[in-house]
Amino acid sequence: MSTVSLIRADSYNRQQLRSSLETLLEPLGGMGAFVKPGNRVLLKPNLLTGGRPGKECITRPELVYTVAQLVQEAGGKPFLGDSPAFGSAWGVAKANGYLPLMEELNLPIVEFHGQRYETASTTFNHLRLCKEAMDADVVINLPKVKSHSQLTITLGVKNLFGCVPGKMKAWWHMEAGKDEQRFGEMLVETARAINPDLTILDGIIGHEGNGPSAGEPRSLNILGASSDVFALDRAILDILNVDPSLVPTVTASQRLGLCPQLREMDFPHLQPMELQVMDWRLPDALVPLDFGMPRVIKSTFRHLYIRLIQEPIKAYAER
Repeated sequence: MSTVSLIRADSYNRQQLRSSLETLLEPLGGMGAFVKPGNRVLLKPNLLTGGRPGKECITRPELVYTVAQLVQEAGGKPFLGDSPAFGSAWGVAKANGYLPLMEELNLPIVEFHGQRYETASTTFNHLRLCKEAMDADVVINLPKVKSHSQLTITLGVKNLFGCVPGKMKAWWHMEAGKDEQRFGEMLVETARAINPDLTILDGIIGHEGNGPSAGEPRSLNILGASSDVFALDRAILDILNVDPSLVPTVTASQRLGLCPQLREMDFPHLQPMELQVMDWRLPDALVPLDFGMPRVIKSTFRHLYIRLIQEPIKAYAER
């Protein structure tokens, strides 16, 4: 059975958060069950954007800090990485207050570089994925609970789309976005290829409504963790009272036989029904997954402008 650890947690205070994470991970064997001395450990948060600090669009830096601390104490060598939609991982992390905490732990922030990898999928038998995730000894996935205007909800599986480098994500929207099932399957196969060793979900404060960035913060007071990212995503949908058929990543994982039923999961702390939220707000309307060529070109130029011009100018001005 897939073990999904769910607890109540209501604070990003580092001392309290550490206690919460230790409780959360205890049924899974603690951090030492995943990280051995000398392991290179990728911490993969949701670093969507630097444009809305304080709106809970990203994984909280306090969570990343505390997880990195636990990794270091287990003897691992953590590093932080992501491929934001716009800008660099370093720039988005800086805009969201990450740098002081990362510097305190001497935690490197790396930019992702793509390489083509063969996969187990017959439909997507090769995927371009970031070398940094594929070469890491351990991958710890750190998603945020958010509504999503294209995919209804974004959780652990969708967060691993950030391991697709640069603007390849926009090209996938153009190539696979015409078919919701195909796009969902691509996301699931990406998650299966990355194969995170551990997923820890930041649900203390989520982002509801017109996410992934245009919604609003919402206190949920939950943390979730599992070595099975598909099981964890499915359990969170039950907490939020979201129909799985509305979430392409979940329907694809079920169709491919990767997502267990709730009755096949072990919940050592709290059951999803004990954490249920009855009024979580989904997007007002879903927008198409498909990106036309003009949007891909515009998105690419925006990404390059932020990364090559805006971020360097701002960094120079702050010297």
